[in-house]
Amino acid sequence: MAGRDDWDYMRNGPDTWVDKFPMAAGSRQSPVNIETDRAESDHESLSTKPLRWKYPAYASRKLVNPGYCWRIDCDGEGTFLSGGPLMDDIYKLEQYHCHWGCSDSRGSEHTVDGQAFAGELHLVHWNTTKYRTFAEAAKAPDGLAVLGVFLKVGKTHEEMEKIARMLPYVSHKDEVVDIVDPIDPSKLLPDDNGYWTYLGSLTTPPCNESVTWVLFKKFIEVSHHQLNIFRNLRKFPRGEECPCHENHGAVINNFRPPLPLGNRQLRECGSF
Repeated sequence: MAGRDDWDYMRNGPDTWVDKFPMAAGSRQSPVNIETDRAESDHESLSTKPLRWKYPAYASRKLVNPGYCWRIDCDGEGTFLSGGPLMDDIYKLEQYHCHWGCSDSRGSEHTVDGQAFAGELHLVHWNTTKYRTFAEAAKAPDGLAVLGVFLKVGKTHEEMEKIARMLPYVSHKDEVVDIVDPIDPSKLLPDDNGYWTYLGSLTTPPCNESVTWVLFKKFIEVSHHQLNIFRNLRKFPRGEECPCHENHGAVINNFRPPLPLGNRQLRECGSF
């Protein structure tokens, strides 16, 4: 079976993933371009059970550099996501991570009417109502739920700054640091709950088609300096020779391009 080191965003980039991860060729793949005029207003049914979440700050446990992004691993106990397209099922937060580009004009995985953002934050949850483990849920059509937040360049984001200050300690692949200064994931979400939702997949291999996507319509602002700190991460372990032919080994452009929505339903709820 193909492993994590068999793919990246350069030589073994998204165009090649299907060779080793057959699910990447499926009809329910993510990300997609959100065509706003195609979205079906479903405010009534989606707001019958409003989207609700709870994230204790102590749930954020470790900051990790897996070689293709920064990721915060969580203790899901006490976390909660339910309502909206998830109905009554209870999902717990497993981890959250980010995607970005080499410049401030691109970096998001999803686009809106063809427009990219500087980055995209993903909060990954699993369905604890129906499944016993994250691994089991990741193989099920309704196993995972991801909240997506677009990043736009602007003022410094205070909660994101906590992460940015820690990133030099995980500058190389496989480095991990415990989180001491609590990070509140709810403070990384926009102040407007309007969203688009559709059924899709993980955007990294093995690209399991197990995700209910909830993409917030409103972005959050991060600074150019904060994004540059993200771009200073390295995708090779400390002590290894730098693969200088690939942007000096920097983690940049770590996003999968949009794929066809096809005949999938795109619903929206709330304001834009």
